[in-house]
Amino acid sequence: MANNGNTEPGQVALTIDEALEIGLNLHRNGQLTQAEMLYGRLIEAAPENLNALHYLGLLCHQQNRSNEAVELIKRIITLAPENADAHNNLGNVLEGIGKAGQAEECYRKAISLFPDHGPALNNLGVVLMARNKVAEAVETYQNAIRVAPYSADFHYNLGNALVKSGDADGAIASYQRAITLKPDYALAWQRLAMTFISADRKKEAEAVFEKWLTVDPGNPTVLYLQAACLGNAPPDRAPNQYVQQVFDDMADSFDTHLVERLEYRAPDLLMEALAQALPQPAAVLAILDAGCGTGLCGPPLRPYAGELTGVDLSPGMLAKAKGRNVYDNLETAELTEFLDQHDHAFDVIFSADTLCYFGTLAHVFDASANALKPDGLFAFTLEEAEKTDVNPRLNSHGRYSHPRSYATKTLADAGFDVVSMASKVLRKEEGRPVSGFVVVARKKQR
Repeated sequence: MANNGNTEPGQVALTIDEALEIGLNLHRNGQLTQAEMLYGRLIEAAPENLNALHYLGLLCHQQNRSNEAVELIKRIITLAPENADAHNNLGNVLEGIGKAGQAEECYRKAISLFPDHGPALNNLGVVLMARNKVAEAVETYQNAIRVAPYSADFHYNLGNALVKSGDADGAIASYQRAITLKPDYALAWQRLAMTFISADRKKEAEAVFEKWLTVDPGNPTVLYLQAACLGNAPPDRAPNQYVQQVFDDMADSFDTHLVERLEYRAPDLLMEALAQALPQPAAVLAILDAGCGTGLCGPPLRPYAGELTGVDLSPGMLAKAKGRNVYDNLETAELTEFLDQHDHAFDVIFSADTLCYFGTLAHVFDASANALKPDGLFAFTLEEAEKTDVNPRLNSHGRYSHPRSYATKTLADAGFDVVSMASKVLRKEEGRPVSGFVVVARKKQR
C-alpha cells in the first residue's frame, strides 16, 4: 500500500479500497493467513476503516476466535454506534458462543436503530425460540417476512415456530412457501413431510416425497428420509450426502444447539465411562475421535492422548474443531472407510452420537476392531430402540435406534468384550428425553 506517499522502489502502490479487495479475494479463496495479514496492515494504516474491521472480525469468527471477533465488532460500534449491522453481527458472535441473553440485546438494539432490519429480526426470532419464547418468536418472524417476503429461510423459521406453537396448518403453509421460493430447500421438504406425519396425515406426507423426488430424482437423501418418515425398508446407514449436509448446516450453531437447547450429555457420559477403563492421563495413547464434529470431545480426551485424531464427514464441523487447537490430525472422511485404512493404529476409538447414523453395525464394528491395537478400547453411544424391537429401527428424525441384544451380539461377533453398557438419557428431542446406551468395549486378545 502506498496511499501515504512512502512507496519503496519496486513496490506497487495500492489504495485502501484496492488492498481491501485483494484481502477479500484471499478470504473467499480460503487463504486466511494471508487475508488476516492484509486486513491487519489495512487497520494499521486506517484504524477507522469499518470494512477492514468487519472482515477481520468475520475471519476470526470463522476460525472460532470469538473473543477477538467480539472486540473487533465492538470497535466498529465505538466508531459508529448507529451501525445496525454491527450490532446484528455482534449478536451473531455472542449467540455462537452461547451468550443468548446478550445476543438478544444486540438484535433488539439493531432493530431499534433500523426497524426493518430483516436479518436482525430473523436472528432475534432464533434466540427467542431457543429461550422458549415461542409466541414472541412467531411475531418476530412474521415481521421479518413483512420486510423480506421472498426469504425462504424466514418462512422456514416461521414454520418451525408455528410447529412448536401447535399450529400445524400454519407451519405447513410456511414450509410450502419456503419450497416455492427455493425448490431445492431440503430442510423445508423434510419438515413439511414430518409435520404431516405428526398430524397423522400420512397420505399427504407420501405426496410430499413424490413431489420432492420429481424435483430431485434419485437423490439418496430424499430416499433415506422417505424411508425414515414413511417406514419403508431402510438402508444400512445414512447416506454420506445427508450426514454432511445436516452437519454443515448446523456447524455454526451446533454447540449451543446441543448443549443448551437439547441438554446434550452424550460426550460427558461417554467420557466418564471411558475414564473408568483407562489408566490415569499420561498423554501417551493414540486416540481417534470418530465423528468428532466441532471437537466438543477433544479437550477431555487430550490429557490421555499422545496423538489425537479427529475424523468427520462435515468440512464445516471440522473447521470448528480446528479452531479448538487440540487435535494433532483432522480428516474429512466417511468413518468406516477411514477405519478400514488404519490397521491397528489406535489405542482408543471414541464415538459420541455418531453410530446413530448407522443401522447395520457389523461393518463399522469390524472396522473398529481392525483399527484398534491389541487390548484397545472402543467407547460409543447408541440410541435405544423400543423394548419390542429386535432389529435396528430408522426413526422419522433421521437417526437409527438399536436394541441392546443386537448391539451386544454384534460386538461379540466383531471380537469385543463389553466392559460397561449403561442405559442413560443422552439428550432431549422435542422436549422429550432420548434414551441410549453408553458403551465401552475392549478388543479381545486373539
